[in-house]
Amino acid sequence: MNELSLEVLFAILAVLLLLSAFFSSTETGMMSLNRYRLKHLRKKGHKGARRASRLLKRPDRLISLILIGNNLVNFVAASLFTVIVIRLWGEAASVVIGPVILTLVFLIFAEITPKTIAAFYPEKIAFPASAVLVPLLKVLYPLVWFINNITNNLLKLVGIDTRKQNDENLSHDELRTIVDDAGPHIPQRHQGMLLNILDLEQATVEDIMIPRNEVVGIDLDDDDDTLLEQLRSIEFTRIPVFEEDINNVIGIFHQRNVSRVIDEQGNIDRSSLMNQIREPYFTPEATPLHTQLVNFQQAKRRLGIVVDEYGVVQGVVTLEDILEEIVGEFTSNMTDQIKDIHAQPDGSFIIHGTATIRDINKGLDWELPADGPKTLNGLLLEQLESFPDGSACVAVENYYFEILEIKDNIATTVRSVKAEESSTEEEE
Repeated sequence: MNELSLEVLFAILAVLLLLSAFFSSTETGMMSLNRYRLKHLRKKGHKGARRASRLLKRPDRLISLILIGNNLVNFVAASLFTVIVIRLWGEAASVVIGPVILTLVFLIFAEITPKTIAAFYPEKIAFPASAVLVPLLKVLYPLVWFINNITNNLLKLVGIDTRKQNDENLSHDELRTIVDDAGPHIPQRHQGMLLNILDLEQATVEDIMIPRNEVVGIDLDDDDDTLLEQLRSIEFTRIPVFEEDINNVIGIFHQRNVSRVIDEQGNIDRSSLMNQIREPYFTPEATPLHTQLVNFQQAKRRLGIVVDEYGVVQGVVTLEDILEEIVGEFTSNMTDQIKDIHAQPDGSFIIHGTATIRDINKGLDWELPADGPKTLNGLLLEQLESFPDGSACVAVENYYFEILEIKDNIATTVRSVKAEESSTEEEE
C-alpha cells in the first residue's frame, strides 16, 4: 500500500464504492421485485426474470451472497481509506475524521442513493445484476453454504424454517386490492366486472332472486281465455307453470313454443301446452351465486325455482340475473337501473318496499345492514316489530325511513334519506 500513489488509492476506493453500491442496489432491487410480474415475465421467456426467479427460490442464499460481497467490499474500503487519511493528515485523524468521512460517503453514494433507485426501478437493477450474481454464487457457494448453515440453525432456535416457502397465494381481499389499484392498466368498466365476479361468492341466490309475489307465471287452473291472454301478454321468455299455487310448480314454458299450443282457431290446446312444458329446476335460496352460475351451466338451464329449507317456493332466479351482477345494466346511472329507487328533488329517495337491501346499498352507496332481512320491507318490519296501521317513521343507524303506503302487509312506498354528518364529526 505504501508504494502506491494517492491517485491509485483513490481510484481503487472509487471502484470499491461502485461495488458497494452494486451490492446495495441489488439487494433492494431483488427484494422489491413484484413476484406476480416476475412469474409473468418468466413464462414469456425473459432471461433476466428466469435468473432472478432461480435466485429468489432460496432468498437466504441470495441475501448471504449479497452481504458477503457487500461487507467484504466495505471492510476493504475502510482499511484503504484509513491508509489514505494517515498519509494526508496523520494517525490521529484516522481515528476520528476517517470514519466520519467514509460513513457519509458510503451512506450517500453506496447505500441511500442506489437503494432508492433500485426501489423505484427494481427490474432495471435486478435483472442485469442477476447475470453477475448467478456465476458469483457458484464461485462463493462453499462460503455461502457454510454461513447459511450457521444462520439457518440459529433461526430454527426461534422457530423459523427458511426452507418453507412463504404462501404467495392471494386472498379474496388482496385480489380486490390489486384490481382496485390497477389504475389505467385495466379499464374502469373491466375493473368493475372483475370486482363483481369476486363478489359472487359473497352473495346468494336469495339476494338477487325475483320474490314470489312478483313472479309472473301460468296457473293451469285458469280458464282457456285467461291462459291465452297470459301467453300473448307476458313479456318474459321462460314462464313458470303451476297448478292452483306457485308452490306446486310443474314446469317451465318457453315463449318460442306459443305457436305450437294455439290451434288454427286461435284457441289454446292444453295437451300441447303440457307437452311443451319442461320439468322445473329447483335451487336452494342459500346457494352462492358463483356456484349457481356453474350449476346453470352444467344443467343447461337459464331459470331456477328458488326454494327454502322446507321446499317452499321463495321466488325465481335467472342466468341473466347473475350475469347482470357481473356486467351490470347498460346505463350510466346506477339508480336508474333499479326501478324501485326514485331520486327526489329534495335529496330523498322513494323506494319500493320489495327492493333488496343489496340493490339499495349498491345503487345509493349506502351501508344498510345486509346480514338480516333481504328486502327494505323486511328490514323496516324487523325494526318496528309489528305491522304498522299507517304511516310510520323508522331510523336504521344513520338512515331515516318514512313508510308512505302499506298494502297487503307490505310497505309498498317508503321515503328514505341518509342523515348528514354533523359539523363536529367533519371538524374531527
